[in-house]
Amino acid sequence: MKRRPLALAALLAAAGFTAPAHAQQTLRLTAVAGHPPVFLWVKLLDEFFIPEVDKRVAAAGGKVKIEWTRAFGGTLVKLGNESKGIADGIADIGFVSTIFEAPRFPMQNVSYFAPFGTDDIATVGNIVNDMQKNIPAMGQTWTKNGLVYLGGTALDSYHIFTTFPLKSVDDLKGKKITAPGPSANWIRDTGAVAVAGNLNTYYEDIKSGVSNGVVTFATGAWGAKVYEVAPYITKVNFGAQYAGGIAMNKGRFDKLPKDVQKIFLDVGAEYSQRFAAAQSAAAAGLLKKMEEAGAKISELPPAERKRWADTLPPVAKTWAADLQAKGMPGDQVLHGFMDGLKKAGVQPVRDWSVK
Repeated sequence: MKRRPLALAALLAAAGFTAPAHAQQTLRLTAVAGHPPVFLWVKLLDEFFIPEVDKRVAAAGGKVKIEWTRAFGGTLVKLGNESKGIADGIADIGFVSTIFEAPRFPMQNVSYFAPFGTDDIATVGNIVNDMQKNIPAMGQTWTKNGLVYLGGTALDSYHIFTTFPLKSVDDLKGKKITAPGPSANWIRDTGAVAVAGNLNTYYEDIKSGVSNGVVTFATGAWGAKVYEVAPYITKVNFGAQYAGGIAMNKGRFDKLPKDVQKIFLDVGAEYSQRFAAAQSAAAAGLLKKMEEAGAKISELPPAERKRWADTLPPVAKTWAADLQAKGMPGDQVLHGFMDGLKKAGVQPVRDWSVK
């Protein structure tokens, strides 16, 4: 009578080996960003988020191992196309710059339509993150775009970098100012002309004369070396601005084990807080470095700042009404943002929800 072959487990036991209860699963994930890692939101994705996820996954028992491919600086997915690239499966996870994806994320751009708020990055980031949880239509925007939102925050306060001295709103007349996306509204009715652009184009645009300056934030200006071609930095304090966050392909996220999903969400929330703290510290330090490099920094007087805010048309109300006409809760989002600022102790120079 022939003996039946021993099962693999029995052979291993006889040889002194114990098979693991579950084989390790290897996940191959590609992370993307339209900007390079010189910018903090990508740098933290690269140097904090990814390693921290790996560390926590390993500490959870090692059932899953992640092999990462990093494709930053627009090498795989161009700036402004990150959400579609991730949703389509070209990449699995990455930083989605909602400022450059307004048609897909209109409600997330609320802070850009309510400038002159606060320079506190954490406050703005927390307000928008809370709104995405408490206003269903706003949070569901990510899901409708095939994504799961993991965490994001605001950029440091926007100022204006120019090739000419700026002491009042009147000095803008006849000038061409690069202003990304909805921030073009911040120079409406000031006499200046808005020019489209982004951090990847600012330097050459100003150097070549396409524009006479740019509305941007200190950490971005440093990475793009804007101060070299636009050495007059006027601290207008348009306010910290929510500009996006880390998102993951929903189908890929849904297939992750529940404990791994939680790790991604937890690390995403910590990314938000770490980013706010690091960005705030970096902004102050980099403005000082720009000054040491020859930039001329001044602060717009409070009266001129209020005059500038009051000069603008009711861009927020128009924006909210447009969203309402498209079936989105524009009024609720706008009021939610302004109420969030007030609850945080901020006194905006203009209440965009009423005028």
